[in-house]
Parts: sequence; structure tokens; C-alpha cells
Amino acid sequence: MQRHTGRDMWDAEECQSPRMGSVILGVDGGASNTVCVCIPAAMPFNDPLPVLSRTVAGCSNHNSVGEDRARETLERVMSQALLKARRRRSNVCAVCLAVAGVNHPIDQQRMLDWLREIFPSHVKLFVENDAVAALASGTMGKLHGCVLIAGTGTIAYGFTRDGREARAAGAGPVLGDWGSGYGISAQAMTAVVRAYDGRGPETVLTNNILDFLGLASPDELIGWTYEDQSWARIADLLPVVVESAESGDEVANKILHNSVGELASSVKAVVQRLELGGEDGKYPFPLVMVGKVLEANKRWDIGKEVIDCVTKHYPGAYPIHPKVEPAVGAALLAWNAIASELDGGIRNVQ
Repeated sequence: MQRHTGRDMWDAEECQSPRMGSVILGVDGGASNTVCVCIPAAMPFNDPLPVLSRTVAGCSNHNSVGEDRARETLERVMSQALLKARRRRSNVCAVCLAVAGVNHPIDQQRMLDWLREIFPSHVKLFVENDAVAALASGTMGKLHGCVLIAGTGTIAYGFTRDGREARAAGAGPVLGDWGSGYGISAQAMTAVVRAYDGRGPETVLTNNILDFLGLASPDELIGWTYEDQSWARIADLLPVVVESAESGDEVANKILHNSVGELASSVKAVVQRLELGGEDGKYPFPLVMVGKVLEANKRWDIGKEVIDCVTKHYPGAYPIHPKVEPAVGAALLAWNAIASELDGGIRNVQ
């Protein structure tokens, strides 16, 4: 793959006649891909929300691909989004970067310093964990409630109305992202190996996973696993595990039941620490559900099972399945933060 310097990526903006109008960039960077959307700053909140452009690239989690490659990916999606929207960096009034792997104020400051080298001094810059943008995608840019992300990885993140925050899970596969697409798939692969060498029960996961990967035996599964340990690559086995469970396989069903418990535990830990449900658990708060693991299948609906587990303890939780993607949530975070500064009679989000 050809590598580009930052200057290369922005060369095209000097060769076009940009349209007028300020814009906001929202970026969602997860373990699988990175999405950037460009929205008008002076926008009415219609349904659907106006999106001037949208671009997609690979993983931008610096813990997965390294800082240089992560920054290259982020810079690419931002420059391409502006190019498609026929805008320049001078048109940008705010950028919100919501990226997996931003887990500490040091991470945030390092990213902010890097963004400041790219954008003019008038641009407002915001850096958050990707879970924050996922929450905002369900609350139209307001930070209150809890979000559960269960895609390639998993994290639960919550905010109170007065700005307190808490998180659970999200420590990556080495420290146990159980309940994530990666965690479910890794447990399924382990079950195949255990069945093969006699340490575990027989399971249809063996034939289903081998067929899906085009492998002849579990011996080949070991080589497949270690030739490329990409988290997203392993998480792609999730549909096979769900299909096996729906066919009645006990091993696959046990893996999914365990994942429900892990995901619900993450949510309950955040809700308890922030007291989102009040003293009796009945105080209402949004529970935003994001990620492919939480999508309903024919018989298995992990998301519904998680909600049922959570609402037994916190009946005030009301689930939200966002109508917009997390990248739009990131843009809305920035829009909300600067709305009072923008011209044109922009009002705060209701």
C-alpha cells in the first residue's frame, strides 16, 4: 500500500474552488474501520440530518496499528471528507475525533496537539473515546446516560448530567473484552481446539468454522489464527457462532449466554458507579445500544437479552437504537459544544 505524508493528503484542496459555508467534521475510529462525516455548521435538525460527505478507511486504534498508521488513517478520512464536500480546512469550525484507544488524558492531549498542527487556529478541537460518540449518536449530542458498544471490541461508558463519567470493559482482547465479537469468536475457536484434542465436548462449531474459513482440519485453524492476529478478522466469525447456536449447539449457546452476562455486567457496573438509576434503580436514563453483536438474528437477540438483564436491576433504563452512526454523533458533540458561538440563529439541541 502506498503511504502518504500529511502534506500529500491535503494537496488536493489547493486545486479546487471550495463552496462557501462552515462545516464540522465528526470522526468515529473503531477497531475495524474509521468513518468521517462532514456536516454544515448552520444546520437545521431535520430527519435525516444533512451530511455533506462521508468517507471510510481502516482501523485507527493506535493500540492495534501503531500511532503513525493510525494518524495516517485519520488524516486521510478527514482530507477526503472535505474534498468530497468541496470544502477546505479554512471552512472547518470544529472537529470531534472519537477514537478507540483514547483512554487517558495523556492520549487526548497528544491527539489534540497533533490536530492543532493540521487545522487553523480558529478551529475548535475535541478528542474523545469512540464510546462517547456512540452515546451521542443516540442522544443527539447530549452526554447523559449509558452506552454499550459491542462490535469487534466492547465497552460500556456513562455520563451523569453534571459531567461525571465512568466506564467498564474496553481493555482490549488481552485483558478480556468478553462479550465482544472478538471475545465470542475467540471462545468459539478455543472450543473447536478443545473438542479436537479431547479436552472439550463435540460441537458443530468445528465444521461450521472450518467450512467458513475453507480449512480442512482444526490443525489448520491454529496456523490461520497466528498468521494474522487482527482483532477484526477473528471477530468476523461471529455470524458462524450465532448460526451454530440457533441450530441448537450447546457449546455455541453457552458462549452466547456468557456473552450476555458479560455485557450486562459492564452496563450495570457503570450505572451503579454513576447512580444513573437513582436509589431504587427506577430513575429513567437512556441506554444506547451500538454494535453488530447487539443486532437481532433469527432466534438469538443478544441485545434484547442484555436489556432484559439490565432492566431487572434498573427498570428505569430505556433502550435506544440510534438512527445515526457514531461519526454523526461525534459531529453532534462538536456542534453542541460550539452552537452558542455560531452565527445564523443556531439554537441548542432540544
